[in-house]
Amino acid sequence: MTLVLGCIADDYTGASDLANTLTKAGLRTVQTIGVPGEGLDLPATDAVVVSLKSRSIPAAQAVARSREAESWLRARGAGHVMFKVCSTFDSTDAGNIGPVTDALREEAGARIALVTPAFPETGRTVYQGHLFVGAVPLHESPLKDHPLNPMRDSNLVRVLARQSRAGVGLVDLATVARGAQAVRARLDALAREGKGAAIADAVFDPDLAVLGEAILTDPVSTGASGLGLGLAQALVASGRVRAAPAGTALGDPVGGPAACLAGSCSQATLGQVAAAEAVMPVRRLDPERLLAGPQEAEEALAWAAERIGAGPVLIASSQSPEAVTALQARHGRDAAGHAIEAALAGIAAGLVARGVRRLVVAGGETSGAVVDTLGLTAFRVGPEIAPGVPVLATVAGDMRLALKSGNFGGRDFFADALALMP
Repeated sequence: MTLVLGCIADDYTGASDLANTLTKAGLRTVQTIGVPGEGLDLPATDAVVVSLKSRSIPAAQAVARSREAESWLRARGAGHVMFKVCSTFDSTDAGNIGPVTDALREEAGARIALVTPAFPETGRTVYQGHLFVGAVPLHESPLKDHPLNPMRDSNLVRVLARQSRAGVGLVDLATVARGAQAVRARLDALAREGKGAAIADAVFDPDLAVLGEAILTDPVSTGASGLGLGLAQALVASGRVRAAPAGTALGDPVGGPAACLAGSCSQATLGQVAAAEAVMPVRRLDPERLLAGPQEAEEALAWAAERIGAGPVLIASSQSPEAVTALQARHGRDAAGHAIEAALAGIAAGLVARGVRRLVVAGGETSGAVVDTLGLTAFRVGPEIAPGVPVLATVAGDMRLALKSGNFGGRDFFADALALMP
């Protein structure tokens, strides 16, 4: 297997988002869970997205895991490795975006790395280095209250500089508007100034194509799926990749029972859980009881087992930001989050043991815990459910999954996902 593009994603739902974007752009794409072992037989592919669960772990661990993934990708021919981060730049002042970008840049021998979370299709734009979510700056959006990585500063040059060893510069929109050569010249100038990274503006879809063309021959970059789209378009335009039809045949339907799990507390997921109550049984978990012991999860699994023969069910731990904050104050942020993720992952394992082969999971941390518990290793990428969220099929073909970042998808996401997962 020889790759033209290697990608390292800092969570599983973000990896699915990127794999979906690359597939739509014509690249044959596989998503792996962690760095693959030697025995994993992957199909012919243009791009591999290695999914890590490294967004909120200690920076040193994130760097070590990312370096391992980069080494695996380079050994299989990847000339460019993109570090995929959230389009809302989820990160604290300790990292992990800055430390991982620094490490990958140094490992590749690059002088500077272009960085942008822009993805206009999903309402994420960067102007003068400031990240906007829809029409509002990041620090005024609901992401300011993210339970793990609250984002209180929209100026990404400042945000990244607080995490990085090297200086951070800006490639502004006026430069991007002049084309790929102008972007390249600006990056070269910033590198001569000693900058190790550059936040790039992007407000419209064509801006992504310019950025992709400008950095295609560079060894490393950092960004959201929008930057992946720009790189994929540049690969096809350069003739290095012959565009494949969008989507991948996933084989025969798996059929059987289906279930949904929601661990995200984003406003989008809260609305999706509420909408699902009109079309399927929904059980809302009591987080206090989840933290007290196994009884709440066991009762939820028994509740689901009684109903999955008649149709899909949804089990949700999702709560309002205020309720999450209060829970974290009583039990500690990490302890509360890990306990709830572990409980939902255990419920997922119990559902699969009872015959569920179609599983929809909302929330990046929840998705990571579920996939790890189920021991899944790699996916083929199927049709798009919503922007950034594809249907995934295990390489063995025995399961269908959808792994959704909390903020993605329309109000009827759960029903829409199941309709595309026969």
